[in-house]
Amino acid sequence: MMLDQPQRQNAAVAWKAGGDIRAGNGSGDDQARRFRDAALPHLDDVYTLVRYLIRDGPNADDAVQECYLRALRYFDTYHGPAMKPWLFAILRNICRGEFSRRSGAPLEMDSETEEDEGATPLWQEAQASPETEVLRQRDTEAIRRLVADLPAPFREAIVLREINDLSYREIADVIGAPVGTVMSRLARARSMLRKAWIAEEGLPT
Repeated sequence: MMLDQPQRQNAAVAWKAGGDIRAGNGSGDDQARRFRDAALPHLDDVYTLVRYLIRDGPNADDAVQECYLRALRYFDTYHGPAMKPWLFAILRNICRGEFSRRSGAPLEMDSETEEDEGATPLWQEAQASPETEVLRQRDTEAIRRLVADLPAPFREAIVLREINDLSYREIADVIGAPVGTVMSRLARARSMLRKAWIAEEGLPT
C-alpha cells in the first residue's frame, strides 16, 4: 500500500498515555492493565488519524493524549464492538470540539457530498519490479500530500478506509453517518485524488 502511516513525531505521547494508564491501585490496576493491553496497540493508528484531521503537531499530541485519557475514564462502560473504531470516534469528537475551538477553525467534517464514480485507489496498484522503489517512494509522498489537501470529510473517509483499514460499517459508526454516505465520500475522495494526481503529473485526461 503506497499510502502508509506517517511516523509518529512525538514519542512522548506513548509515554504520557502509558504513564497515565498505569496510575491507580487495587481493582483500578486491573482495569488499567486491560485498557492498556486493548488500547495502546492502536496508538499509532490514532496518531495517524489525528495528524490528518488537525495537522498541528502540539495539538495533535494533546488530542491523542486526551483521547486515551477519556477512553480510560469510560472504559468500564465499553462493551464493543471493536476498540479501534471506538477510539477513533472519541478522537473525532475531541477534534471537532475542544481542539477546533482552540484553533478557532472548526473542522468541517459533516458536509453533504454527491455520489461520484468509483475509482481504483492509485496506492493499491502493484509495483512492477524492485527498480520502481524510488518512484514508489516519490509517489507515496505525493499521494500523502494530495490526501492531506482533500476537504475534511473526504480526507477523513480515505484515511479511515485506506490507512486504518476500517470497514464501511465501522467508518459509518465512527463518523455517525449512513453507510451510503461513507461509500459516497470514498468514491468522491478517490475521484478527487485521481484528478489531482493526473493534473500534478501532467497526464492527459
